[in-house]
Amino acid sequence: TGAQQSATVANPASGASPDLLPHFQLEPEDVYIVKNKAVSLACRATPATQIYFKCNGEWVHQGDHVTQHSTDRGTGLPVMEVRIEVTRQQVEKIFGLEEYWCQCVAWSSSGTTKSQKAFVRIAYLRKNFEQEPTAREVSIEQGIVLPCRPPEGIPPAEVEWLRNEELVDPALDANVYVTPEHSLVLRQARLADTANYTCVAKNIVARRRSASAAITVYVNGGWSTWTQWSGCSTSCGRGWQKRSRTCTNPTPLNGGAFCEGQNVQKTACTTLCPVDGAWSEWSKWSECGAECTHWRSRECSEPAPRNGGQDCHGPELDTRNCTSELCTHVAPGAEDVALYVGLVAVAVCLVLLLLVGVLVYCRKKGGLDADVADSSILTAGFQPVSIKPSKADNPSLLTIQPDLSTTTMTYQGSLCPRQDGPAKLQLPNGHLLSPLGAGRHTLHHSSPAAEGADFVARLSTQSYFRSLPRGTNNMAYGTFNFLGGRLMIPNTGISLLIPPDAIPRGKIYEVYLTLHKQEEVRLPLAGCQTLLSPIVSCGPPGVLLTRPAILAMGHCVEASAENWSIRLKKQSCEGTWEDVLQLGAEPCTELYYCQLEAQACYVFTEQLGRFALVGESLSMAASKRLKLVLFAPAACPSLEYNIRVYCLSDTQDVLKEVIQLEKQLGGQLIGAPRVLHFKDSYHNLRLSIHDMPSSLWKSKLLASYQEIPFYHIWSGLQPFLHCTFTLERLSTSTCELACKIWVWQVEGDGQSFTVNFNIAKDTRFSDWLVPDEVGTPALVGPSAFKIPFLIRQKIISSLDPPGTRGADWRTLAQKLNLDSHLSFFASKASPTAMILNLWEARHFPNGNLSQLAAAVAEIGKQDGALFSEAEC
Repeated sequence: TGAQQSATVANPASGASPDLLPHFQLEPEDVYIVKNKAVSLACRATPATQIYFKCNGEWVHQGDHVTQHSTDRGTGLPVMEVRIEVTRQQVEKIFGLEEYWCQCVAWSSSGTTKSQKAFVRIAYLRKNFEQEPTAREVSIEQGIVLPCRPPEGIPPAEVEWLRNEELVDPALDANVYVTPEHSLVLRQARLADTANYTCVAKNIVARRRSASAAITVYVNGGWSTWTQWSGCSTSCGRGWQKRSRTCTNPTPLNGGAFCEGQNVQKTACTTLCPVDGAWSEWSKWSECGAECTHWRSRECSEPAPRNGGQDCHGPELDTRNCTSELCTHVAPGAEDVALYVGLVAVAVCLVLLLLVGVLVYCRKKGGLDADVADSSILTAGFQPVSIKPSKADNPSLLTIQPDLSTTTMTYQGSLCPRQDGPAKLQLPNGHLLSPLGAGRHTLHHSSPAAEGADFVARLSTQSYFRSLPRGTNNMAYGTFNFLGGRLMIPNTGISLLIPPDAIPRGKIYEVYLTLHKQEEVRLPLAGCQTLLSPIVSCGPPGVLLTRPAILAMGHCVEASAENWSIRLKKQSCEGTWEDVLQLGAEPCTELYYCQLEAQACYVFTEQLGRFALVGESLSMAASKRLKLVLFAPAACPSLEYNIRVYCLSDTQDVLKEVIQLEKQLGGQLIGAPRVLHFKDSYHNLRLSIHDMPSSLWKSKLLASYQEIPFYHIWSGLQPFLHCTFTLERLSTSTCELACKIWVWQVEGDGQSFTVNFNIAKDTRFSDWLVPDEVGTPALVGPSAFKIPFLIRQKIISSLDPPGTRGADWRTLAQKLNLDSHLSFFASKASPTAMILNLWEARHFPNGNLSQLAAAVAEIGKQDGALFSEAEC
């Protein structure tokens, strides 16, 4: 209760208990004097022999106390209750010096006890509001903020709002809320919000009303769609036709602007007049025929019927007997039979000649294909060279053979071909994936011979490769053989893994990987479709791969089967985009497969080309991830200061592009990036700035918020958009900026940034920027893989055959959480190789080999014939 016990005890009796000190059952409480009415203070204590009030350190006169004695029925101890009255004059005597307070002091035979202090204040409420709401006209769905700062008063006034004299209750209307500063906010103006709004302030003294503010919500008119063109006004010749539209979509209301433009359009039209057909003159009679008849004909061509005119009436052919019925008909005889036999013989000869020509053509074409089959380094990637191919038995055939004496590369271990014999995996003692033996071994690359090298040099000068943008930040390229390798575009999360043996032995491919800007590639989207990933090319297209390569790229989708239909698109040679895979459905071909994870996807493809991930939302709950990033100038010599808020698709490549742009603009990051889930609800994204110190800064934004249209974000064809808040400081000496920036989707997710930094020297968020990645975009051979080549081959040869106790590649897929892809793995010649390739794509360069080793070792323990205890 706040009572304080006195430390002085007056002559306590021997063995007296501290419980005999007075304790208060009722203590004086804070009160307000309304107008001139005196207030009463009371306190009650037990056991108490005397109770007196002390106000502002002075004892109240004994005669001003009203005392009442009683006995506590529970304990039998005496109870004393005392009251005093305090008048307005008493409080006003010390007004301005200190607050008026009173306190009870109770005595008993054991000592004294003090009660809590009670403050007495004079209540008031001034008449004039510090700020009142003002009348406004706003467009429908626009946000409204009505400010209200109530009059000064004690106790502070409570504020409520009236709409047309009826109380506004935010609990009953989700579109309305009242800020801590008492402002009324309408999130989206509705027609029903057109009304007079009044701010009401009240306390125990009075109730004050502000001037009413008339809010008018208007609707600007919009045109309906055009009607169909009317029929032509004439049925023959020149006339006119018209179409119309109305200003009803929506109809202008409450003073909204009427539609601009014409409501009727007219255009000239010409209707072709119908022309009826008429007969030409009869032709001359024909010679008298074998059947003793001759004939004549005519045509409906003078004129011919057109434009819906009628056809000619009557016969086209006229026949009659030409011998006055004196001729007799002769039955077909020997001459007719000879004629028919001759015609059949000619037809048979023509068919035989045609068959001979087809066979000769096919034979020539087959011989040419046999010559060219092995003469191309890239099956379809290079343009043909003007060199006559030789026959297969010619030693000068343009085939690049491995040269094991020219170029070597060393690593620890020995390189052995894959063994297709026994399934038992013979491992050295020690850790499964530890470095191999101490001896140095040599791994030879396939290298073209001298003639082949010249051939490759000539091919690289062809126009196909001259068109590649080499040396740019968004491309990687390299030359690969059967050992495979990896291409990476730094700081984008985009890579291409070429597994071992994906390129046929004896072949050398020059492969590229390119990240395209969306404005450079036309990707048609329809309906609710949206781009979810970067557009990436790998090629050249048409090269022969014996195993799938794995293309890794980021995406920005919050994937769920009930909200999304996601497709992998590939651009064809004709330039059209085709759906090659629907995620979650059975693949229509074994050429493509996609592993979709939280922020990245891994595309298995045996055909290189241009790819993109496109999604179609199935419900309004479908959402994409946006990354919100704040930038501002690193140096500000003028009074103006710009804060740029970027809304990005949440992929690494887009963030890299924005950072590069800001480095050119001299910008710095001023807040930790946030993620916002943007839903397919057709609602726009809004941005606003608040809580700036008005004495130091002011915003040049005329409206209460900025807005980015829904479709600009949802299509994904513009990977990043931004809004700029232009601020002005009142003095160049002002360097501290504090404010809040809100970013939210209407009726959706939102984020708030609290900005508080020194614009001259604050660099605390520079660590969030992506560093310039140091490394090689192209890695060739064993350096491109975490798993040593020999260990990889032994794992494959051991786990591909079915195990006696299920200890095979299926168990490995289960332990690596890839068991949902068993049907795809099983469709390949080596399922284990597919699993290890996917592990390499997901975990390079920071993968934990120990976890993979533990999974393989555990499989070995399940089947004693597969691994021994010592080998694991």
